Amino acid sequence: MHTGGWGKFQYALQGMVVKNEKGVLGHLTGIVASPESLVPCPIYQPRYQRMDLCQLNILYLHSHDTGRYVEPYGFSVSTPAIQRFAEQGVTFRQAFCAAPTCSPSRAALMTGQYPHRCGMHGLASTQYGYTLHDYSRYLPRFFRGRGYETALAGMQHVARPPWADPIAELGYDHWLNHDDQGGHQPATTADAAVNFLLNRNAHDRPFFLSVGFGETHRDNAHGGIAHGYDPDLIEEAEHADGRYCQPPPGIPDTPITRADAANLCRGAERLDEKVGRVLDALDEAGLAETTLVILTTDHGLAWPNAKGNLTDQGLGVMLLLRGPEGVTWNSGRVSDALVSHLDLYPTICELAGIEPPSDLDGVSLLPLLQNEAGSLRDAVYGEQGYHCLTADPQRSIRTERYRYTRRGPGPYLRIVDPGPTNNWLCDLGYARSPVGQDLLYDLWFDPAQAHNLAESAEHQMVLSTLKNKLFEHMRELDDPFLTGTIPPPPATSATSASSTASSTIT
Repeated sequence: MHTGGWGKFQYALQGMVVKNEKGVLGHLTGIVASPESLVPCPIYQPRYQRMDLCQLNILYLHSHDTGRYVEPYGFSVSTPAIQRFAEQGVTFRQAFCAAPTCSPSRAALMTGQYPHRCGMHGLASTQYGYTLHDYSRYLPRFFRGRGYETALAGMQHVARPPWADPIAELGYDHWLNHDDQGGHQPATTADAAVNFLLNRNAHDRPFFLSVGFGETHRDNAHGGIAHGYDPDLIEEAEHADGRYCQPPPGIPDTPITRADAANLCRGAERLDEKVGRVLDALDEAGLAETTLVILTTDHGLAWPNAKGNLTDQGLGVMLLLRGPEGVTWNSGRVSDALVSHLDLYPTICELAGIEPPSDLDGVSLLPLLQNEAGSLRDAVYGEQGYHCLTADPQRSIRTERYRYTRRGPGPYLRIVDPGPTNNWLCDLGYARSPVGQDLLYDLWFDPAQAHNLAESAEHQMVLSTLKNKLFEHMRELDDPFLTGTIPPPPATSATSASSTASSTIT
């Protein structure tokens, strides 16, 4: 049982304040361990004078299209395992992904770079073909080269299909539940992760285990929730009882949307059951006291104005961290600081005592975790390139109060995946409603982001400030959005896709 007490390893405060390349101040921690329990691995000495952290295990739990739709974020859905986990660590209430679609978001988290910098402008599926510029920086591969045993259970959505060779290219020693067709078996993901954890011994290398759950992605063929394609669950999704369900915020309350919400709740409950089983196995194996556990999702719900959109509903994600036993931040604390998925790469490296790549786009969350700082940044950024074959170039900046988004040419994907609510609103003309090139929202007065203030005279100073800050950010990162040259899906030969994104944005 993970109680937060002292275990094999004790974190000791080094009593030293440091500043990283991003100018963030924070204290450092180290691990005291018995010499015979350690294995050699590189230690990041230039920035930190710290004790050996080589035995830190990493368990990365990630879901599909969940946003923040779990109990610790106040939603009326039963996720007791995730709630219990939140009470053992730190919950970030204002966490955002770098992109509101699957492959770009996951690639950004696992490379520490924005999608346009790491190469993942769109989906990595066979029919689209986006790839990373440099697979050696993919987080599991990076850690495997530094003494870690790496394993994947479930999905990843960054490698190029067919999966076998690319999985190795991503740096996984083991793919725990692949099938004969080169994919994974969603129904066995939790089982595979549990077996991996329960069959480890004290002499194994430290591990990096990625567990990718299919929940709560919609099953496009049925308008339900991804659930391993169990026929009984598909039947359940098609006859969901939504009489006592409430749709997500900003969605009309109708029989259609309530039934859709009932499926979403069931998907979240299945996700919770699987997360709970993996965490229980970690405890049973005696590994919780030496493991950093991360729980997050790729992006927002596959509902209107969420997935595929640079909105809080599309970019907002659950993010919960629990450290090894003995760290001071395993206390059920909540942080309201603006943070990004991009911050996980440097955070994991710092906790593991490993020097990160020099060109990361995020900052370590250690000062927030240790309660040494109230915030690390005044804004987070998001981007959209392609979803499937549709060019929808956009860039966005989000501060504590405002969100500003700059759109490029092309259609605006207000709805991405089919589903009962999405289909119903599309039939009513929702997706055809006009949208401007500049979008400005006051998130304190308009959290649903329904009223664009870009033309408001009293908000022109805010608009100008955020626009300048966003464009400065793009220039610093040499963003192709500035010249309208978002690369089209490499797997297609069509020129129509590239032409929709090829006008200069100024």
